Order: sequence, then C-alpha cells, then structure tokens
Amino acid sequence: MKLRNYALVTAGYWVFTVTDGALRMLVLLHFNELGYTPLAIAFLFLAYEFMGIVTNLIGGWVGSRRGLNRTLVAGLITQIVALSTLTLLDDNWSTWFAVTFVMVLQALSGVAKDLTKMSSKSAVKTVAGDGALFRMVAILTGSKNALKGVGFFVGAALLSWIGFDAALWSMSAALAVTVVALMVFLNEDIGKSKRKAPLRSVLSKSTALNRLSAARVFLFASRDIWFVVALPVFLADELGWSHESIGAFLAAWVIGYGIVQSSAPQLLIMTGSAGDEVGATRRWALILGVITAVIAVAVATDVGATVAIVGGLIVFGVVFAMNSALHSFLVLAYADDDEVAMDVGFYYAANAVGRFVGTLASGLLFVLGDLTAALTGSAVVVGATWLLALRLPPIPATTDVSLAGVDAGD
Repeated sequence: MKLRNYALVTAGYWVFTVTDGALRMLVLLHFNELGYTPLAIAFLFLAYEFMGIVTNLIGGWVGSRRGLNRTLVAGLITQIVALSTLTLLDDNWSTWFAVTFVMVLQALSGVAKDLTKMSSKSAVKTVAGDGALFRMVAILTGSKNALKGVGFFVGAALLSWIGFDAALWSMSAALAVTVVALMVFLNEDIGKSKRKAPLRSVLSKSTALNRLSAARVFLFASRDIWFVVALPVFLADELGWSHESIGAFLAAWVIGYGIVQSSAPQLLIMTGSAGDEVGATRRWALILGVITAVIAVAVATDVGATVAIVGGLIVFGVVFAMNSALHSFLVLAYADDDEVAMDVGFYYAANAVGRFVGTLASGLLFVLGDLTAALTGSAVVVGATWLLALRLPPIPATTDVSLAGVDAGD
C-alpha cells in the first residue's frame, strides 16, 4: 500500500512538473516577444518565488495536520485555477496592469508548486526502508527535474504551434484528469502527524536543518541568478536563438541535471564518498564554485563565449545536480520522523528564498552587466554555499539512511 501511494504521489508530481516548466517558458518567451525588459520579466516571477516561501512554511504545517494527500490535490487544483485564469491576459493592456495581473497568477502558481513539491518529497520518508532513502529521494528529485526540462520544451513548442491561450487550456485539462485520478485512488492519509503541532512550530529548532537550509538559499540563488532570466534572454537577443532552440537547450540542461540527480547514489559510490554524504556535500560545493568562476572569466574575456556558455553550463549542471541531490537527502536524514512535513516545508521555504533572490538578481544583474555580471554573481553566491556546508554536522547515528551496502549496479 505504501508503494502504491508513493507511485500515485510521484505520478501526480510528474504531471504538475511538466506544466510548471511549460508555464515558465510560456510566460518568459511570450513577454520577451512583446518587448518587456529583462527586469520586468524578472518581476513576473518574483511573486511566484515569494509565495513559495510562505507556502512551504504553512503547507508543511497543514500537511502534518491534514495529510499530504490533501495538500497534493490542493496544489494541483490551484494550478488549474492559475492556468485557466491566465488565458484572460490581453496583449493590449498597459504594461503595469499586465505585469500585476501575471504576478498575481504567478503567485497562485507558486502556491500550487510548493504545495505539490512539499507533499511529494515529504511522502518519500513514509515509504523508504532502511538504506533506501537516498535512492528514493534521488529518483523522485531527478525524475522531477528531467520532466521539468521536458516542460520547458513543451512550453516553447506549444507557444509556437498553438499559441499562448491554447497551450494554457491543454495543460489545465491534463491537470484536471490527474486530480480526478488522485481523488479516486489516493484515499488514505499520508504523513499525518500523531500530534497537532502549533503554528509556531513551522520554524525549525534543529541546528542541522538551519545550517542546511541556509546553504540551500545560496545554492539555488547561484543557479537562478543566470538561469531564470539572464540566460534565455541572452540566447534570444544576443545570439538570435528561436523559441524552440531556447526551449530545447534549457530542456536538455534540466533533463541532464535530473539524470545526474537520479544517479547521485551510484556516483558517490564510484567516487568513494558513500557513507560520507556530509563530506561529499562540502567537496561538491567547492567544485561548483570553481567551475562557475571559470565560466564567468571565459565569458568576460570573450574566450569562445558561446562554447563557454553552452559547454560550461552543462558542466555546471552536472555539479549543481550533485549538490542538490545531496541537500535533498540530508534534509530527510536530519528531519524528525513525526514532523517530516514541517521540517521539509521549512527547508523548501529556504529553497524558495534562494530562488526569489536569484530571480531578482538575474534580471537586475543582466541589465547592469549582461550575462557576465550574472555569472560573476553566481560564483560569489556559490562561495557562501561552500562556507555554510563546512558547518554541517554529522548525520544522526540513529538514522539508517546511508549509502553503505548499496550495490553500484542498482
């Protein structure tokens, strides 16, 4: 029964993830085509990221009291409302009104995303057996990111093939079918806490989780500084790439990133880091900082800029994926069994803070200094991630979730 619930939750998360990635590309490319500045486009996504902070905190508390199945369905329904309402957007509206309208609906979509993500990832700890947690987290997180990459391509392709409104309606229909299936088959409470925790308990009291969450803020800010606005606008305006080409490149990047995340346990075994996930987190953070700095220097000095951007960011994606997978494992390893939804919610609130800061910085730094400034900012922020990783404590001895004994061929 637990595995069936895990499969249902994961399937619901997959469908949502495709639509979430598609919506990001639809909005970004549509408004860039209309002539909006990179900073204005960044503002479109700020409400999305801000609501992620609030939703993860409150959503984890609600999930622990009501059950993760309910928060999952609520997230999917909220996304349907956001997508269908966005079809009312009129290209003839004034800039300020259009931006405000989209920001409100992006805020609603941000609520939906983080309700769905928090529910799905928290559910993993309720079904993982001894020694299986890292593998199950890696599979869920990796597959999610691969499908988000598919969503990037789907969004760009649908915009070119059937237009903005029709793309939104088609995604709403897919989500509606998913909601019906979950309401019929996911008919038992998941992740419901044995005690009713007060609302103030959403703030973590764990030193380990606080340090990991701080590292997560900087890790995701480092990615979104260049990825959210600066890179796609640079590819469109400076290199003249088409919608499909931009969507395909970003899709390939995120799909590859997801594959690496899914393979993280095996990669750690191959590098001799199995059983030392905290030490591996420190080492991979340092490697990410060095790579980001090298890319920034190559772009700034115009040493094969296109190759540096395309090739360098692929390498960045591989290393970033290892960092993210290790973080996603550690939050569940550090989390309290009876308060996993709240602990995970707090951690992903920190994730949303990083995305919020990174999104704003992406548009601002691109306006101030093009892609070079965005990449330089990313390198500085990765340095903060590494410094925080140095302060992470060991995994509790009572947590039997290490990679020891996992066969590399699994």
